[in-house]
Amino acid sequence: MSHRPLRVGGAGRGKIHVLRPWPFTVTTPSAIELRRARPDDAADFARLMGDPEVFGNLMQLPLPSTELWQQRLAKPAGPDDLHVVAVRDGQVVGSAGLHPNDRLRRRHCAMLGISVAVAAQGQGVGTALMQTLCDYADDWGQILRIELTVFTDNARAIALYQRFGFRTEGTYRAYALRRGVYADSLAMARLHPKPPVVGWPEPQVSR
Repeated sequence: MSHRPLRVGGAGRGKIHVLRPWPFTVTTPSAIELRRARPDDAADFARLMGDPEVFGNLMQLPLPSTELWQQRLAKPAGPDDLHVVAVRDGQVVGSAGLHPNDRLRRRHCAMLGISVAVAAQGQGVGTALMQTLCDYADDWGQILRIELTVFTDNARAIALYQRFGFRTEGTYRAYALRRGVYADSLAMARLHPKPPVVGWPEPQVSR
């Protein structure tokens, strides 16, 4: 199988052919490359996660360094983890990860995380990243349930998740400290829309 990076977008808006291994169609205002994250993305991650409007909606901390992200990105990921970045004009503008649970009775579950640069929001980047992770989970990862948390006031992210079939399952009160305030978070999850099934063929009845 080819391991070339995915490419979406073009000179203008429109439906774009996407290379394997995750075929889907999205609409974007400019060319975006989707590929796995790698250690030499560290400077871009430090820039992306250094924006208060980005890390404030995640579990990240202020003032990240390139060295810190080099260490994180250099650590071997789990064998079934998927960490994808969206690159535009040579710069990472979005990141998304799918992390399957390694506990025996929860191996059908995975946690999802996503971030998009403020300047790239509302331009199809989040949609492309979400589609990539959902397609991977449904078609290849044997994942029945995807879980995530999102702050209750992050309307843009909640709308994105709902478009991909995520439903709210509850609210975590005072989930995390954010800008000096304990903020609430939603627990959301998505079940495989069409779980694969298998069974023996009906026996042939001889006459």
